[in-house]
Amino acid sequence: MTIDRANSALLIVAHGSTVNSDSSAPTLAHAAEIRRRKIFADVACAFWKEEPSLRDALFLFDPELVHEVYVVPNFISEGYFTQTVIPRELELNDRVTKRSNGQIWKYCEPVGNHPMMTDLLLQRARQVARDVDPRETSLLIVAHGTDLNENSAVAAKREAEKIRALGKYATVLNVYMEEPPLVSDWRKLTKTSNVVVVPFFISDGLHSYEDIPRLLGIASERSTRLRSPERPTARQETAPRAARGEVFQPNPYKIEDRSLFYAPSIGTDAGFADIIIEQAAKFDSDRSHDGGMN
Repeated sequence: MTIDRANSALLIVAHGSTVNSDSSAPTLAHAAEIRRRKIFADVACAFWKEEPSLRDALFLFDPELVHEVYVVPNFISEGYFTQTVIPRELELNDRVTKRSNGQIWKYCEPVGNHPMMTDLLLQRARQVARDVDPRETSLLIVAHGTDLNENSAVAAKREAEKIRALGKYATVLNVYMEEPPLVSDWRKLTKTSNVVVVPFFISDGLHSYEDIPRLLGIASERSTRLRSPERPTARQETAPRAARGEVFQPNPYKIEDRSLFYAPSIGTDAGFADIIIEQAAKFDSDRSHDGGMN
């Protein structure tokens, strides 16, 4: 790690949610872990839908103490938020922005772009199904799908292709909630006795707690119909976090003589702290190779 922690800060940017506290929980946890390692002089988070807001982030770091700010988007892929919303709200001119107060803000790639993501997905799959032979197991990486989430669908496909090339699992598929191949068709798409499902999301929310389990056939009661996470039912708003997380506990689910293992969203993995740090370090490494051009 080449970052001078004496005068550098880290800003982790995520989406957040006005109704789902679990949305920001992983980002806050990763920030706390990075703060514990004392790599940066300061570590903070900012959110699109929570406090502190992206606009608030402009004033989080004292320019007398912090000369550089590394901005790392905690997003699965490049897209509208990383390319438009974050630069606009943080007033970023390019990958490098010099503020009127003298601070240099460095805009890093989203976490989902890092090569370590593949290893994290493999690790999560093994954690949730420790005693099964991968050669007799299908691995499904679930993203949202639809035109509204095109880039996340592409990212899931990329990771599935990379894992498939390793030859560890009998079958590796990228599947989606709202476009083919559909996660609800997992019985038709897979032939193995074991199936491992990993949601390719930054945090656990209504999709991982309710919608995907319903599509898999492991939900005990009817959930919402793929509604937006920002518009939950009254029951979902008041559901305790522990109760919502119980869907991950009964592994494996026994369905038609097959074993289905359901993992929490990949973004809850503690390894994301390492990826966030690496994305900041990669920024300086990449710029040293390209001569420092924006």
